[in-house]
Amino acid sequence: MKIRTGTPLDEAQATAVLTLAFSNDPMARWSLPDAAKFLAAFPLLTKAFGGSSFEGGTSFIAEGFAGAALWLPPGVGPDDESLVRILVENASDDIKDDMPKIFEQMEEFHPAEPHWYLPMIGVDPARQGDGVGSALMAEALKVIDRNGAIAYLESSNPRNISLYKRHGFEVIGEIQSGSSPTVRPMLRKAR
Repeated sequence: MKIRTGTPLDEAQATAVLTLAFSNDPMARWSLPDAAKFLAAFPLLTKAFGGSSFEGGTSFIAEGFAGAALWLPPGVGPDDESLVRILVENASDDIKDDMPKIFEQMEEFHPAEPHWYLPMIGVDPARQGDGVGSALMAEALKVIDRNGAIAYLESSNPRNISLYKRHGFEVIGEIQSGSSPTVRPMLRKAR
């Protein structure tokens, strides 16, 4: 599986594969259960969450756009203001009180020390189980390990925990509010 660094020209295709990959993600669909709203809002969320990785050279693309991983290096974060705005505009009223609580908990688990953050990784559902996610993770971790940095992510899908554990991540807690699915923050020590 060939993995390459993404560029701004890859953003549209990478966003498309991430939208497919997250179409059955527990947290994504809890927050955007309406299919039309999900399809309209998720590309905007992707840009707000990890879009700066394309300009920064920290996105990774699997051959044929089978998958994508958007990493943010130390000192770079998501566009929190846009994330909140997009969710407030699109989430159903019955969960809007839970969204800020989830973001607060996410912030509490983020390491205080410089770290690489993985806001999004996804594989085209037609290619899941082919090792694409593992290849994306391995390629990014080479860069992170060369920098001797820690890595952090939140897993919103319990099926992905084993993948992250195989790559050295450990669950460090749980994030949940109201009727939301449980999200598991995970940390990988520097190597």
